[in-house]
Amino acid sequence: MLSKILIANRGEIALRVMRTCRELGIPTVAVYSDVDRDAAHVRYADEAYALGGQTAAESYLNTDAILGVIDKCGADGVHPGYGFYAENADFARVVAERGVAWIGPPPEAIEVMGDKISARRAADRGGVASVPGTLDPIESVDDVIAFGEKAGWPVAIKAAYGGGGKGMKVVHDAEGAQAALDSAAREAQAYFGRAEAYLEKYLTHPRHIEIQVFADTLGNAVWLGERDCSVQRRHQKLIEESPAAGLDKDTRRAMGEAAVQVARACGYVNAGTVEMLYQDGEFYFLEMNTRLQVEHCVTEMVTKLDLVAEQIRVASGEPLSITEDSIIRRGHAIECRINAENAAKGFGPSPGTITKLVLPAGPEVRWDGGYDEGDTVSQYYDNLVGKLIVWGPDRDTARHRMLRALQELVIEGIHTTVPAHQLVLTHPDFATANHSTRWLEEQVDTSALVSQAAADKAPPETEELTPQVLPVEVDGRRFQVKVWLPDAGIAHSGGGAKQAPRPRAAASTHGSGSGMISAPMQGTIVKVLIAVGDAVEPGQALLVLEAMKMENHLNAEQGGTVAEIRVSAGDTVGTGDVLVVIE
Repeated sequence: MLSKILIANRGEIALRVMRTCRELGIPTVAVYSDVDRDAAHVRYADEAYALGGQTAAESYLNTDAILGVIDKCGADGVHPGYGFYAENADFARVVAERGVAWIGPPPEAIEVMGDKISARRAADRGGVASVPGTLDPIESVDDVIAFGEKAGWPVAIKAAYGGGGKGMKVVHDAEGAQAALDSAAREAQAYFGRAEAYLEKYLTHPRHIEIQVFADTLGNAVWLGERDCSVQRRHQKLIEESPAAGLDKDTRRAMGEAAVQVARACGYVNAGTVEMLYQDGEFYFLEMNTRLQVEHCVTEMVTKLDLVAEQIRVASGEPLSITEDSIIRRGHAIECRINAENAAKGFGPSPGTITKLVLPAGPEVRWDGGYDEGDTVSQYYDNLVGKLIVWGPDRDTARHRMLRALQELVIEGIHTTVPAHQLVLTHPDFATANHSTRWLEEQVDTSALVSQAAADKAPPETEELTPQVLPVEVDGRRFQVKVWLPDAGIAHSGGGAKQAPRPRAAASTHGSGSGMISAPMQGTIVKVLIAVGDAVEPGQALLVLEAMKMENHLNAEQGGTVAEIRVSAGDTVGTGDVLVVIE
């Protein structure tokens, strides 16, 4: 068994791994950016080391910095969590070359399945059909248009090295192809460090069903069960459950066996997830995520297995502790991803400080969170605050238990997806499992959603000194030092991107008749679409704002002439900052 594990990640997944390590008696090492210097995962770990920087590229994707920490702390295992380096074959390889165990699949399997194009080829060799699409990277917008005209619109542009909906754009016609391709490339580059993309036919009403697989170094491979992840917005999962409702046992078994075939075809080891689309009684291979999934918790609830513990055992060279015949699945589990998003405004990102946090309790209720009360959800990283998971003897019991738990959950200071979860769980279509991946955005009336968070407040006009507790790192150990600093300095400090001017708009001016367009959230301007003097129409896109690795178009809500543009590409902006003035 490994003696010390470094978790090359942050947030709830870092804490999730650390908790299992603590149960196994294995010391843990956290790494952190400047933004995360006092984050929950840093406070929980046995040791913590600074990486520097604030963006992902400057910190959690800084290979030299992380390798330096590995050497310094003496860890003999690295768990990547999900995202960041979790599916990076080069990083896995260099970790292994140092004689450190990579708690994940071999680099060769990551390369095959991490590139979604080669993954489709591997599935084809294994006799598992894929969603109709291309087997070569997109070279230009002409490829998109040609595929759309041949296969029929809409089509999906998908990041070849991505997942989780990042770097995916749906194109409905040739006219929108170039903008979608550019946006997909930017998102993929920002989140995965690679901009390559491929094309798929966009199915109209599929269910997203994925299979949890596990394999060891001795040739044993099993599937633990399936998860239905069909409730999505912006192609990202919102609710996951296991088992998939209404799936007959023969189809379930066929999907599980196909998933194991895919895993064996690429020499897979450790935990992995084979994602499939299911429509009209047929299932198609979508991709394989070569890591632990966000929603692994629902599989744990129905099998009563600790998947992280199993990962560590396999990475230590031990055989699987389970066989296909020994796996028993009981009851039904549902997970709600609690994201920092304003569901009432198109699920836009909502970074900020959590001013109050009250967690639910009671029978078969689990919370996997990455933040405590007083912590700040940063614009620089994914917006997952935590995962609420419940178990029940059947689906309807689990559904009502989740509704009760959501009523008990209190999160103030930021907008969250809780109102959307409540809407979905009470909807007749969800209750009868009559939903698909596009159901929430296209068929559910979300106009009644009301955010649970208070409105953002402007910073004080006068500087006041307030006590701040800051960490100091000495030889890998962290000490807490209290200093007195200006509020404004703390609120807007930090290196990296250029800070935009911060004149504030009144609360009523965003999108109002005044023509002052203000930022609805913290973020970074990635593209300015207009120039001073341009005539604009209501609804026209003016700027592209990236927040929490997602691109958001800011549109004009009145017509007129652009009088001022107060930002440029690369500027960091805060909530309420005036960006464009239209006369």
